[in-house]
Amino acid sequence: MTGFTQTLAASLPAGLELSEVQLARLEHHFTLLLDWNRRLNLTRITKLEVAVDRHYGESLFVATMLPRHGFTLVDVGSGAGFPGIPIAVALPWAAVTLVESDQRKAVFLREASSGLRNVAVQSKRVSDLGDHFDWLTSRAVNWTVVEPWAAGHVRHVALMTTATEARALENKGSLIVTAIGSMPGTERVVVIGDVPRETC
Repeated sequence: MTGFTQTLAASLPAGLELSEVQLARLEHHFTLLLDWNRRLNLTRITKLEVAVDRHYGESLFVATMLPRHGFTLVDVGSGAGFPGIPIAVALPWAAVTLVESDQRKAVFLREASSGLRNVAVQSKRVSDLGDHFDWLTSRAVNWTVVEPWAAGHVRHVALMTTATEARALENKGSLIVTAIGSMPGTERVVVIGDVPRETC
């Protein structure tokens, strides 16, 4: 095992196991991320241990809170591919659409996901998507930004955010919060919620 795969394998969220092939796939993504980051501002976090925790560990934690059977997921504001690509690697039964309006970042996402048959990339604003999805996830976009679109296109959400924002989301009528998971080693959380059926 390499330094990346050893570090990631040792810090996987409880209840999640990845094969050597899956670990290698995530390492490939990390290698591409570092290479493209020299030309394109994808992330400020490049140190191995920190990147494994913040980028991959947190994304995989979200994966543990998602269904263990086939579903569709849209990752809004995917940027460097988090949490969408790690979710797609960990959960091959999920059909993942990465949405990124920045054209250069979308090019990176296409290359980074080229070997993943369960991933599609849309280089547009989420408001221009006409598709419907079982799940929406994001760590870069505020819920209030995607809320108008999500109301008619999504059934469930898994939002990576702060504990303060999570408490604010509990008071929104446009989202029924069903669970809040605290990510290990950080103050960030994952908010799991349902979009009310009468609006979806």
